[in-house]
Amino acid sequence: MKIGFDAKRAFYNRSGLGNYSRHTISILSEFVPENQYFLYTPSKRNAINFTTQSNVHIKFPQGINKLLKKSWRSYGVIKDLQKDRISVYHGLSNELPFNIKRSAIPSVVTIHDLIFLRYPEFYYKHDRKIYTKKFSKSCINADRIIAISEQTKSDIINFFNIDENKIDVVYQGSNPLFTKKLTGEELMNIKQKYNLPNQFILNVGTIEKRKNIFSVVKALFNENIEIPLVVVGKKTAYINSIQKFIDENKMQNRVLFFDKVPFKDLPAIYQLASVFVYPSLFEGFGIPILEAMHSGIPVITNKDGCFREAAGKNSLFVDPENTEEIGFAIRKILSDNELYEKTIIEGKKHIEKFSEKRIADNLIRVYKKIGH
Repeated sequence: MKIGFDAKRAFYNRSGLGNYSRHTISILSEFVPENQYFLYTPSKRNAINFTTQSNVHIKFPQGINKLLKKSWRSYGVIKDLQKDRISVYHGLSNELPFNIKRSAIPSVVTIHDLIFLRYPEFYYKHDRKIYTKKFSKSCINADRIIAISEQTKSDIINFFNIDENKIDVVYQGSNPLFTKKLTGEELMNIKQKYNLPNQFILNVGTIEKRKNIFSVVKALFNENIEIPLVVVGKKTAYINSIQKFIDENKMQNRVLFFDKVPFKDLPAIYQLASVFVYPSLFEGFGIPILEAMHSGIPVITNKDGCFREAAGKNSLFVDPENTEEIGFAIRKILSDNELYEKTIIEGKKHIEKFSEKRIADNLIRVYKKIGH
């Protein structure tokens, strides 16, 4: 088969949607090499350079002006798909060309989450309108929909009134970098580079209200937990209220923020941590949970939503807004050696269901339902 991808995010997004796009392309080209994979992107100027196999072909618009390039992904790309005789076109980041249905080219769209509908207060009204139009239209036009979790599948059905039989759940995986056990020297280099404490609680993710890291900071203070919290992620205005709380309660040495951390340094930071705490209010899935389990550290996360899918039954689950529960879970996991080791061992077993080979096989199974 010839599989086409909307690859703009793969080339120009360094976080969630970009990571998903690059990982999908990478595992398919490696584990299902008999297919040909076409990456459609409006440009390659200043793009992210990621390694691809010989069965991967990069395509971008030729002979059109700058104005038309902006609408190419939404309309003009159809002519290129037809010219390349694409068997299936996969919109990797929630959207498809608006005219894909009329083209007779079989299509799949991945829907990552509908957080903007569940938590509209976190989004501008204009953005919500655009997302709703694009996402719902893509779900209607697509021949198959991939949801990255059962939670997302449920939201697609409920918010967009889509037939559940049209939706396949295909889980995401984490970057292979997190599966490699680093040497003592490699870990020490990162420890010294960031001046990390000997023991620390870790959180990774954008520092925004939905991610809810303030609850962990309050738990440390209210429950008198002296182990430092290390937070790795992009800062937003949400950090101002957290910083004020830290300053007022003299917690400067107990909460450390790091942004602009190179991705290659993350595996070592995970492996140096004692426990991973992820109190997000809502996610489509929660890749950092997989990264933590690959790194051999226990996970404490939200007891509701998709988090049990990602974390498995042997992680610790809490009400993310209950600081007493969060504090108790941190103390429990760090004081009970038997529980600590069991959580790590069971976590390693759980993440086998997110192996690259299994994800690639599941994706191809979806394509074969509609492709030729």
